[in-house]
Order: sequence, then structure tokens, then C-alpha cells
Amino acid sequence: MTGSQATAPAPAPTDPGTGRAAILRAARRAFTQRPYAEVTIRGIAADAGVSPSLVVKHFGRKEELFNTVADFGPAAEELLDAPLGELGRHMVVTLVCRRREQQSDPLLRVVFSLGNQDERSLLRDRFHEQVTEALTARLRGDERALRAELVAGHLLGLGATLSLHREGAGSLATPEHIADLYAPALQSLIGG
Repeated sequence: MTGSQATAPAPAPTDPGTGRAAILRAARRAFTQRPYAEVTIRGIAADAGVSPSLVVKHFGRKEELFNTVADFGPAAEELLDAPLGELGRHMVVTLVCRRREQQSDPLLRVVFSLGNQDERSLLRDRFHEQVTEALTARLRGDERALRAELVAGHLLGLGATLSLHREGAGSLATPEHIADLYAPALQSLIGG
């Protein structure tokens, strides 16, 4: 998508009975809430409602599954796929649509790693590299890194707000209406 359209992004691929999406949701919860050493394939499988062998089939070893969870690249590519003049609106619409389609936020898992010093610090490092630095590279003008960090903070704040108020007014609003209200702040930071 070029971002020049005001419509919602195309739906993400479905999970036709493979359990892959459920495994990823369970793994994201596990790796962001507990130290790496305490997370097990068996525990992730139980949380996802699948067999441990299915987890291994889809993702391999625990290390490979962790690396998948720590990869913000696909989300960043989708969020940044718009011209700079339309990027704020695109980011908001995309974030809200993905949350609704996948029943999880594409970025918010990084927040749960903020106070930890174990392997979860990789989540912060990857987020910075794949989201914040990618946005910094796209921006023009002064204080690009600071503006990119603030945009990332706004997106995390939006995700946290929608999570906190799951059945609130935001759940009834269209992604476009949320963007009407929220995107101007992002766009002012993007434009510098």
C-alpha cells in the first residue's frame, strides 16, 4: 500500500487452523513477562492451546521463537509505508486495524521489557533499530532522532490506551476517526 489512500490496510493473512497466530500471541506474553530461562515451549504451547510439537514445527527451538517475537521489522515496514505528508494518519489507521485484526498490538510488547535486564533487552534493542531508527532515517530536518522517539512513544501510548480501554469509546470508533483525532500530533512531529 502506498499510503496515499485513506482506507484501512488490507487484512493480514489468516491463521486457518494452524495455530501460528495463537502461538505467537502466547510467546509474546511469555517472553515479555518472564525471564527467558523461565519460558518453555511446553508452557507456550499450553497457553496457545496447541501441542509443543506444533510450536516446534512452526518456529523451531525456543531461541528461534524468541527471535521471531523480537522482530519488529514487518510491523515497522507496514507502519512506515506511506509518504511523509500522510505518515501520521497512515500509522494510526494501520496500528488500529492490526490490533483489531490480530487481537494484539504490533509494537506494545516492547513496553513489558522496559524494566528487565535479561534477554528481553533484545526487544528494546530491536525496537530501537527496526522502528525508531527506521523512522529517523525517513524524517527530514532538525532533531530527527528525538522526533522519531516521540512518534514511537505516541504509537505506544495509543496501543496502551486501546488496551486499557478495550471496550471503551475507542473500540466503537472507526480507525479513520481515531486517526482524525490522534494523527495531527504525530504529523506535527513527522513534519518537524
